[in-house]
Amino acid sequence: MYKSLRPWLFRAPPETAHKAALVTLRALGLFAGDPRAKAPRLSVTALGLEFNNPLGLAAGFDKNGCAIRGLAALGFGFLEVGTVTPRAQPGNPRPRLFRLPEQRALINRLGFNNDGMDQLAARLRTSRRPVPIGVNIGKNRDTPLPRAVDDYRLGFAALAPYADYITVNLSSPNTPGLRALQEPERARELLGALHEDRAALERRSGRRVPIAVKIAPDFAPETLETLLCVLKEVACDAVIATNTTVERPGMGHLRTAKEQGGLSGAPLGPRAREIISKVFNALPEIPIIGVGGIVDAAEAWKHLLAGASLLQIYTGLIYEGPGLVHAILAGLGDRIRATGHDDFASALSAARRNLSSGEEPNMVKLS
Repeated sequence: MYKSLRPWLFRAPPETAHKAALVTLRALGLFAGDPRAKAPRLSVTALGLEFNNPLGLAAGFDKNGCAIRGLAALGFGFLEVGTVTPRAQPGNPRPRLFRLPEQRALINRLGFNNDGMDQLAARLRTSRRPVPIGVNIGKNRDTPLPRAVDDYRLGFAALAPYADYITVNLSSPNTPGLRALQEPERARELLGALHEDRAALERRSGRRVPIAVKIAPDFAPETLETLLCVLKEVACDAVIATNTTVERPGMGHLRTAKEQGGLSGAPLGPRAREIISKVFNALPEIPIIGVGGIVDAAEAWKHLLAGASLLQIYTGLIYEGPGLVHAILAGLGDRIRATGHDDFASALSAARRNLSSGEEPNMVKLS
């Protein structure tokens, strides 16, 4: 049904269609039942949390946490809201979101448009959590880089009490200077400060909130290697790989591809998997949330084989519709059965071993 509706939806500007989707999902949440049905074959333990399945929604879709129950009803195992900044901000001027339908891709330069941390904290404080909720935090556009740590600490203080995990966004290409926070000394200072705040929160509440770091796909090999050393040093709880890319792989001839901003969707998949693999090889003990280019179950499985423990989607929903969630989960279930194992973790470990030994994993064709 969605594919028949999509041409009509795509007649509207991307942001208009997105707002309509959020309104619909918010309404759905008013009538949705409890989505936490157990699916033992797909259950995952990571970051000290229990997930009914490994498929989550990436940050950016529901920046302000307005449609949590409706999104959970689609079948996600977890949701990530944000990016949120200490103060509300409008983001960059419009137009700032562009479709590339033939490539199943988007370009965005939204610029952390959001209602601010206090509004999100109020929503999370009064809402039930049908699935684990991560909160993605960033700095305000007009906060000077030397004071960026202050913004992240404010976001952590306001939102960590209501989050199942916090994501530190160092990698959006749409806030000037933000990616400089991935430089080793700045990353070490920022993450060290947040770990101090997390320890203080744990002493007060007895609750430890995992901290994930979202990284860019646009690294020189030596720069990525240095950053990963810092993440290991500060005992990062998870790495989210990756954010959008400023590259335009195989798309330089397209007029829309010349728009500034971060590219997401199918063309990002190979690069995202390359980064996932490098993170996995360098930090095998740290869980990876793989995101970028997942548009079907086959791509999801490739991200998992590359080293991801959990997955996130966003752009795939725009092109494939809400049925993509169940399609991916069904496909992962087929993959697990094909390995002869009864659970996700064992099946994935076996498939990775087969892959590293050069054997062809025993797989089924996905519809």
